[in-house]
Amino acid sequence: MSAVGEAPNATAVPADAPARKGLPVVEAAPRVPSWRLLATLGGSGALAGLLIVSAYVRTQPRIQAHRAELLHAAIAEVLQDPARADTLWLHDGKLVASLPRGVDGAKLERVYVGYGAKGDTVGYAITASEAGFADQVAVIFGYEPSTRRVLGMKVLGSKETPGLGDKIEKPGFLAQFAGRVAPLVGVKGAVPAGDTSGIAMITGATISSRTVVREMNGAIARWQPLVDAWRKEQR
Repeated sequence: MSAVGEAPNATAVPADAPARKGLPVVEAAPRVPSWRLLATLGGSGALAGLLIVSAYVRTQPRIQAHRAELLHAAIAEVLQDPARADTLWLHDGKLVASLPRGVDGAKLERVYVGYGAKGDTVGYAITASEAGFADQVAVIFGYEPSTRRVLGMKVLGSKETPGLGDKIEKPGFLAQFAGRVAPLVGVKGAVPAGDTSGIAMITGATISSRTVVREMNGAIARWQPLVDAWRKEQR
């Protein structure tokens, strides 16, 4: 007689008994040691890092060459197409045309002097950078120190607000600088007739446009004595 609630002829099946005929046997996946997982992740990370470094090393010379081309074009633009332009490094508190052996010029500040076809100096290209409304605003401008006259200006880098602050890169704003006499003065509205230093600020982008004027004035005040000393040495 079967026990109450128990199916007739029921037979207990051990937990480790083989599967019934016709049913697949599912085997448990083997455990992977933790050290192997760590080694795989570490190896993959190292390989990815090596690939990134290799790509950086391969592309860096090309990037540097492209930047040099852009800078060369900007120097030619702000100095009104000189016959040639040489680099002057700031070393030991003065401008020099050549550096002592072992000194890395890439780590030094510099200006660029432009020469005409007859070897006469046409001006100096000076870079400047200052925080604007959104980010740093980097510019380069041509400058004639004896008359304190700006020859031209170009924005090298800016992330100012599109449609407003980025108007500092537009021809209408840039064209104002050629022929202006330092120190420059930001003017709201139209520049009065006869004003040789005024720069009309951009409506809606006063901060950005004033940043350009302020950083150019600061660069001129800083580099003028250095350039004057260089010019005196060349006489």
